[in-house]
Amino acid sequence: MQISVEDFVRKNEQRFLDELLDFLRIPSISTLPEHKPDVARAAHFVAEKLKAAGLENVEVIQTSKHPLVYADWLHAAGKPTVLCYGHYDVQPPDPLELWKSPPFEPTIRDGNIYARGACDDKGQMYMHIKAVEALRAVHGGNLPVNVKFLIEGEEEVGGDSITTYLPAHREKLQADVALVSDTEMFADGVPTLCIGLRGLIYLEIQATGPVRDLHSGIFGGAAPNAVYGLIELLAKAKDADGRIQIPGVYEQVQPPDAAEVASWERLPFSAEEFRKNEVGATALTGEPDQSVLARIWARPTFEVHGIAGGFTGAGAKTVIPATATAKVSMRLVPGLDPEKVLGDLKRWVRQNTPKGIQTEVRVLSCGPAVSVDPHHAAIEVAARVFSEKLGRETVFIRGGGSIPIVGEFAKDLGISTVLMGFGLPDDGLHSPNEKYRVSNYYQGIETIANFLAEYGKLSPNR
Repeated sequence: MQISVEDFVRKNEQRFLDELLDFLRIPSISTLPEHKPDVARAAHFVAEKLKAAGLENVEVIQTSKHPLVYADWLHAAGKPTVLCYGHYDVQPPDPLELWKSPPFEPTIRDGNIYARGACDDKGQMYMHIKAVEALRAVHGGNLPVNVKFLIEGEEEVGGDSITTYLPAHREKLQADVALVSDTEMFADGVPTLCIGLRGLIYLEIQATGPVRDLHSGIFGGAAPNAVYGLIELLAKAKDADGRIQIPGVYEQVQPPDAAEVASWERLPFSAEEFRKNEVGATALTGEPDQSVLARIWARPTFEVHGIAGGFTGAGAKTVIPATATAKVSMRLVPGLDPEKVLGDLKRWVRQNTPKGIQTEVRVLSCGPAVSVDPHHAAIEVAARVFSEKLGRETVFIRGGGSIPIVGEFAKDLGISTVLMGFGLPDDGLHSPNEKYRVSNYYQGIETIANFLAEYGKLSPNR
C-alpha cells in the first residue's frame, strides 16, 4: 500500500529535524573571511543531503568566493522542470549579547527553532530537499516532475558568483519555473504567495575632510568634520515626512493597480499592531499619504544602515575625524531603472556634499524590482495546493525586501518564480533570536512536495 507524503513526513519528523539542527550548527557567515571554511563545510553538507535524497549529478562548484551547489533529477519524460533555489549562507549574529541562546547552537523553545539561519534560509531551503526525498519515497524512487537545484553561498553578500554563473550555463539550468522559499506568510496560518519584490541599490558613501584626524581644540571651528559632513549630507536625503529628496526617484514609479490595493485592504493587517508588535517603536514613519503596506511594498526607500568614523571607544579622544563612511541602501519598485536611479543618486551626492568635504560613492550591489504574473500556471497550482494545506484562501502580496536571483532567473533564463515561503513576520530575520516554527518546517515540506506533484501533471511551458 502506497503511503502519502504526509505519512512519510510524520514517520521521519525527528530525523528531518535532527538534520536541520546539524545544518544550523555550521556558522556559514559569508561576509566574514574567517568563516570561509565554515561556508565551504555548509556547501558540502547540502551536497551530501542532495545525494541522500536521490538527486543526481551533484556538484560543488567552486567560484572566486563561495561554492555553488547543483543537482538534478531529469527522468520524468514529458513533464515540466522546476528549478529549486535557496542559499546556505547566513548573516552575522551580532550583537551576541541579545541572543537568549547561542546563535549556532540551535535551541527549541515553544515550538520554534532559535538559531541564525533557521528561517533565512537554511530551514526553508532544506524543505525543498526533504520534499524531493518524500516524493521519491512515495513514488517508488521516481519523481512526478523534473527538478534541478541551484543553491548558493553568497546571497547575503550580493550573490556575485551566481550572477556570473547563470548566463554562462543557460542550457544546463533551463526550466519551466523556479521555486524559492525565502519569504514569509502574511500572518500565522495565512497561505501566502509573493508576486512582487523591491529591487536594491546598496552602497557606501565615504566622506573625507582634513588630511588626518585633528585636535578639536586647536582646529575646531575651522576644520571640516568628516562625520558631521556625512551626517549633514544624509539628512538632506529625506524630508520630515519621509519623502526622498533625490530628484528623479519618483518619476517612473508604477503604482499598484486598484485591484491589488483593494486586495491589500482585505488582508488581516492593523497599522497599530504592526507598530506595536513588529516594529516596536513609538510611531511609524514614511509618506503620510501612503498606506503602511504601500510604504513597505510599493514605494522606494532610502535607508542608512550604519556610520563609521572618528573615535567610538571607551573614554574621551577629542578629534575632528578625517574620514567617515555610511552604509546606505535604496529599495526600488517596478518602473524604476536601477542604473538611472544610481545616476540620480550620485549626481545628488555631488551637488549636496558640504563645503570642505569630498565624497566617494562605492556601489556594492544593484538590482531591479521584480513582479510575477499571478495567472502563471505554476502560481495557480501553488495557490491551490497552499490553500488546501492550510484550509484558507491563498493571499497574494508583495515583498518589501529583495531577492536578486528572481530577477536574474527572469533575465537570464526567461522563467518566472514561485515565491512560496513559510516564515512568519516575527521570525526575526537578520536579528538576534531568529527563529523558525517547527510545525511550519514540516508543513512546508508537505506543501512543496504536493506542489511539485501537482505541477508535474501539467504540460511543460504552461
